[in-house]
Amino acid sequence: MSETIQRDARAVFLPAFDTLDFHNIMVPFIDAGGCSVLIGESRSEYVARGMSGDRLARENKQAVTAAIDGLHRGQAGLIVAVDQELGGIRRLEGLAPPLPTLHEAKRLPADEIEGSCFETARAAKELGVTMFLAPIADVVVGQNPWLEGRTLGTDRREVGRIVSAFVRGIQRAGITAVTKHFPGFIDLAGDPALVDVSMMSGLDKILENATPFREAIRAGTMAVMAGPAPVAALDQENAACTSAKVIELLRGEFGFTGLVISDDLDAPATMRGQSLVDTAVTALSAGVDLLLVAGGPHLPELCDGIVDAVQTGRLPAERLIEAANRVRHTASSSSQ
Repeated sequence: MSETIQRDARAVFLPAFDTLDFHNIMVPFIDAGGCSVLIGESRSEYVARGMSGDRLARENKQAVTAAIDGLHRGQAGLIVAVDQELGGIRRLEGLAPPLPTLHEAKRLPADEIEGSCFETARAAKELGVTMFLAPIADVVVGQNPWLEGRTLGTDRREVGRIVSAFVRGIQRAGITAVTKHFPGFIDLAGDPALVDVSMMSGLDKILENATPFREAIRAGTMAVMAGPAPVAALDQENAACTSAKVIELLRGEFGFTGLVISDDLDAPATMRGQSLVDTAVTALSAGVDLLLVAGGPHLPELCDGIVDAVQTGRLPAERLIEAANRVRHTASSSSQ
């Protein structure tokens, strides 16, 4: 039983790396039960909403494919995620056909958006990528420095049209879509990755602008990412991705039955003074299945914290098993 819990504890983490130099950490992690990795970008690339000239010069298709192949090691299923956003960050810049620009998407019919996204996803699949942390479905009607330059507009119906076409296109190519950041951060005073900030908008306004999430779920999105800051109208204490009330809304009123992923757990607005282990336990207890964390040598200690939480009764074993199995199912499905 202890070995099973150890493997389950590793299955529920999505470690992120900003380079392809992750094998020393990820190979033993996968051998011990892990089944997910995020090939991410640097903080400066994230802020710039684009890959650096140095990365574009260094990384080619062969290097990315070789890095991903080095992780499989007979693994039946492996989630290999990237940020490939239609309006914002595009980790596969220079490696796959570009997605439509936001200007193009607004004037293209839905079937052409879907077709373009399919071509990008098909090329990503050939590299070994299996998941896009996209589309962004937030409709910002106020301010939001965190999502500036990444959202798809302020018309919730138009955003829903684009989001659903994106989901259909990439999933037709075998890439899992992760629609984010539930329930939609329509107005946020600061960047939750830098400061502890909450969304103070009224629930009626939030739900009114959550149309794109409903459209994405209707289109079959296999995963949804919950956001990194508290939604005060639902839960003043916990970030969306650590809040049982937010996940209940997603599972209940929105009828989503797939994989729920957290945003970065180490964001100040997510941790809110807790340790990373306690934040992870809170997220799992709330109903999140896959936990996004920075990759590094701290991963075994983090997993041990989950095991301890189960053994001491702070985290029900059934909840960990449910989450781990849902992640493995997604990993297995995406490898086909």
